[in-house]
Amino acid sequence: MDAVRVADRDRYLAALYAPDDKRPALLALYAFNAEISAIRDRVSEPMPGEIRLQWWRDVIASGDREAGAGHPVATALMAAIETYRLPVAAFDNYLEARIFDLYDDPMPSRTDLEGYCGETASALIQLAALVLDAPEAPKHAELSGHAGCAQAISGLLRLLPKHRARGQCYVPKDILAAAGLTPEEFVAGGGDARSAVAVQAMIALAREHLGAFERHAKALPQSLRPAFLPVSLTPAYLDRVERGKDGMSSLRKHLTMVATASRGWR
Repeated sequence: MDAVRVADRDRYLAALYAPDDKRPALLALYAFNAEISAIRDRVSEPMPGEIRLQWWRDVIASGDREAGAGHPVATALMAAIETYRLPVAAFDNYLEARIFDLYDDPMPSRTDLEGYCGETASALIQLAALVLDAPEAPKHAELSGHAGCAQAISGLLRLLPKHRARGQCYVPKDILAAAGLTPEEFVAGGGDARSAVAVQAMIALAREHLGAFERHAKALPQSLRPAFLPVSLTPAYLDRVERGKDGMSSLRKHLTMVATASRGWR
């Protein structure tokens, strides 16, 4: 709980709306996600990062609760996987997608970006949904896909200054080309009109997925809402990116989640 509260405030808040008996497994998933997301910050070269990702793959593939002994997050995650029979393949695909984070190769295309988001943020939502209500979760896998893409693209836009400082480019090459930019030019930064066009295209893509999610979100049963609650913050995040503003107050986050948890999406 402490690890998620510090590293991923949005998902931490969402987990508080889950039933008490489901909360430890959700926090294990979110702590795992935070741990993997931080690998790039902890290594100076890609290879040590790949070794770390492989360690996680080996632990999860083993199916042994004791395989990650000594690592609290691994121990909690293995317990969650066993208790809720979570699909190991989803974790393997997630870790494979995360290899991209370790390198500075530009995102090839919009399709590749959506695939990356689907294997990471969308998969995390679907896994959380399986913890909350296994019979209902598969019925809403498509919603998980759209919700995760909207959430992930919003997050990438908010992290744009950090990624530029590293030399990373998550904005797809085809979107940049349409704006008349190369990945190198975009990463170099600056407030030129072409960069603004590329950012606006990313915002539009996030809103496209958000709209696809919201059109059918009323069908979500209340049992699954905690898995999707972080997505309720995405519209406000996108508005802030568009206006060049940063952050959102904890009070605003609380109020948005309270409203969505109680009445769902409208």
